Amino acid sequence: MTPSTSSHPVSVDTLPKALMNIANQQPERIALRRKDFGIWHDIHWSEYLERVKQVALGLHALGVKRGDHVSIIGENKPEWLYCALGTMSLGATFVGVYTTNPPAECEYVVGHSESVVYMCEDEEQFDKALVFRSRTPHLRKLIVWDMEGLRHFEDPMLMSLDDLFALGKKTGEENPKLFEELVAGGKGEDIGGIIYTSGTTGPPKGAMLSHEGYLWVGKQASAITQTQKDDETISFLPLNHVYEQIFDMMVHLTVGHIVNFTENTDTVTMDMQDVSPTLFHAVPRIWEKYYSSIVLKMDDATWFKKTCYKIALKVGAQYNGIKLTGKPVPVLLALAYWIMYFVVFRKLKKRLGFDRVRLGFSGAAPISHNILKFFQSIGIPIREGYGMTETTGITHMSDVVNFKLGTVGKALPETEVKIAEDGEILVKHKGIIKGYYRDEENTKEALVDGWMHTGDVGEIDEEGYLKITDRKKDLIITAGGKNIAPQYIENMLKFSPYINDAVIIGDKRKFISALIVIDEENVVKFAQDNKVQYTTFASLTKSPEVVNMIQGEINKVNEQVARVENIRKFRILDKKLYTEDGEVTPTMKVKRKAINAQFKDVIESMYREGE
Repeated sequence: MTPSTSSHPVSVDTLPKALMNIANQQPERIALRRKDFGIWHDIHWSEYLERVKQVALGLHALGVKRGDHVSIIGENKPEWLYCALGTMSLGATFVGVYTTNPPAECEYVVGHSESVVYMCEDEEQFDKALVFRSRTPHLRKLIVWDMEGLRHFEDPMLMSLDDLFALGKKTGEENPKLFEELVAGGKGEDIGGIIYTSGTTGPPKGAMLSHEGYLWVGKQASAITQTQKDDETISFLPLNHVYEQIFDMMVHLTVGHIVNFTENTDTVTMDMQDVSPTLFHAVPRIWEKYYSSIVLKMDDATWFKKTCYKIALKVGAQYNGIKLTGKPVPVLLALAYWIMYFVVFRKLKKRLGFDRVRLGFSGAAPISHNILKFFQSIGIPIREGYGMTETTGITHMSDVVNFKLGTVGKALPETEVKIAEDGEILVKHKGIIKGYYRDEENTKEALVDGWMHTGDVGEIDEEGYLKITDRKKDLIITAGGKNIAPQYIENMLKFSPYINDAVIIGDKRKFISALIVIDEENVVKFAQDNKVQYTTFASLTKSPEVVNMIQGEINKVNEQVARVENIRKFRILDKKLYTEDGEVTPTMKVKRKAINAQFKDVIESMYREGE
């Protein structure tokens, strides 16, 4: 297969031009892999480009023009990238929509962005559009990737992605130079994507990200991570979130590494073992789940295996503790570590699908230092980065060498950072958003003289490493006037394999309390091991044995924090937190305002008891 566009080098100032550049340089190399029904399929760069071309020309034939907006909703699949890059090739802008959004939230994004086309994965996402399309007057076409269940459904707005491909192919045959002309018309300052923020504190805002910002971040991130074209990543975090876009678009179209798409969200563990990526990025919740699964599996291991693991973990902690300080590791300790690595850690990493991972990343939310120490000890270095949608994903990032525990790394090159008088982190670089779409008020509040007001509180040490304290709006001031950073305590709680989520309460209160969401899988195992009787998830949360066990986990945290930060009361919620219920964001960050409102009675009961 040969590239379908000219092989002449192009000046790369947009993402579609970056795609053309790589596809023309290495048409037969693998760009993407997808898994269908347990079988992996290779997609070469030439095929990738051809699909993007067909989408672009198909949309052009449908009347989509430069400056228009196209909404995309679907799980992580090559089709998502085809639609996004195809849209951008026209000079139009893609708008990502979370698959977990109910119809009302989809309507808000599609309507507010004035999208003219809604590209979706399947019947489920198509049905959402049927609910609101009469109230989104700009919407003209609904394009579906998987037509199962819709093949006999007749609707003038409905079109399959296959038919769009065919229309694009026909258009290209009629005008062979049209695609190149459309791509050539793009400029770096053009808006490539609009990402609606998760809305932890209010309605989502449409952050406008430019091509030049995408490419600049891609260049910086690939340099820091030292990503090469032979590297492999795995795609499973929401693709319309900027964190996943860093690896699947920005770095991918800068370096040309292989992106592997999981079959679905339930097969990630199995797919990791298949792929064994060289770079692995996840949110803290994923790393916490991996940690807890290891801990509980080792609890069930034989005495011999358990003893070997404990010795190995102790040696690993000592070895990496010294190594991270930059000091030379004693020869005997280094020898002991490598023996333990080959005897214990190597097998453990292989079982997890981490045997080829040279570097892991955690982002989108703060992660427990204990989690970082644990994975470092077993030979899986995790580096924490910092950024937000409004900074095209990154402002700070650690690499293998430049790493300091408790910080999110140093600022990217060509990035200015300062701390405001109230402790807020202000940043400025080429990836800062152009503003919020149709929202001048919030734009003026967030962007002042080119400085992005992050809403996060932090401090910069003498070496330039940034430490995040908390969200500015999340800081708790107790009735006694003490400032408490809830995320720090919450992360310590979530280090427990039995706690999935924790929300610290205490603003203007006499003492600190907590709402706890248990890890169902691990607590069920605890219940089985201890012959605890229960019938439902709710009854499990009320079991005296479970309550006492969670109290023990809280006591461990209380021993490590100041007295004023001690958790005096807690409640185990009898339900999990869901994005669909508006309780957490798609990257699993708690929406505190929603939690406080929804569980107001539960919270008040803790303080009535404490009076």
